[in-house]
Amino acid sequence: MRDSVFNCCFAPPHPPPGRRDESRFQGNRALAPPPNDRRFLIFFDFDETLVDECSDDAVVNVAPGGSLPSWLKDTYRPGRYNEYMQRVLAYLAEQGVTPGTIINTIEQLPPCPGIPALLRFLMSRPPRDFEIVCVSDANTVFIEAWLQNLGFRQLFLRIFANPAQFDDNGQLQLRPFHTHSCLRCPMNMCKAEIVRQYTAQRVRERGGRRYQKVLYVGDGANDFCPSLTLSPGDTAFPRRDFPMHRLIQEMGEAKPGEYKATVVPWSSGEDIINRLRKIVEERP
Repeated sequence: MRDSVFNCCFAPPHPPPGRRDESRFQGNRALAPPPNDRRFLIFFDFDETLVDECSDDAVVNVAPGGSLPSWLKDTYRPGRYNEYMQRVLAYLAEQGVTPGTIINTIEQLPPCPGIPALLRFLMSRPPRDFEIVCVSDANTVFIEAWLQNLGFRQLFLRIFANPAQFDDNGQLQLRPFHTHSCLRCPMNMCKAEIVRQYTAQRVRERGGRRYQKVLYVGDGANDFCPSLTLSPGDTAFPRRDFPMHRLIQEMGEAKPGEYKATVVPWSSGEDIINRLRKIVEERP
């Protein structure tokens, strides 16, 4: 049986002051239904989109001597990075690296330029403007820790990422998100499948009412694949001169007109804010 893309974290955005969050999980789905009045659906990657480096690389820096032994690095196989990180995290635990050290390292990751301003902008908008989702090949522990530390966790309705948790021995246990058949993506995650299934599910939950626009903000090669699911009225925000941007440019040169979404490259969150200000003024 295929894994569900709803293997994720859930949090209702913008809870009323003083009201306790009573939503709970039942399997992979939350009991409390998500709000169905949002005009725009926006997806964010995490590594090198929200944070300005790879969170897995940052954690490697806390290994003894600041690097991994050659025998461990040599176990990496293309397309199987999740399996490799499972071995890395086991090694860190064996070397006495504590959960506190790992979490502190993640909390100190710098945001990409202008990203705090962008997230504050999204928080300042009327709640019905944006439904905000994170789709990342990082893990749930890293993403949750970073967002919580900066005060932005409640902004994200869902987080789709590789499941992780610390066990009783202090080792961060990491699992693949799902299985899939996409040849473009690593074995543990195809973001296009997540975006496609999540969007379709939400439209059904909204009684068939589509979003005014779907937006995708990313940087990497694995963000190119989900951006191909966007429609002509949607917008892709690739980080300028990063792999996602280059792949979009290459498709535009090789197959003019085949890439459907409007493309807005960004170097700072301010670039995204400027476009979002125009988007929210558009009539349905």
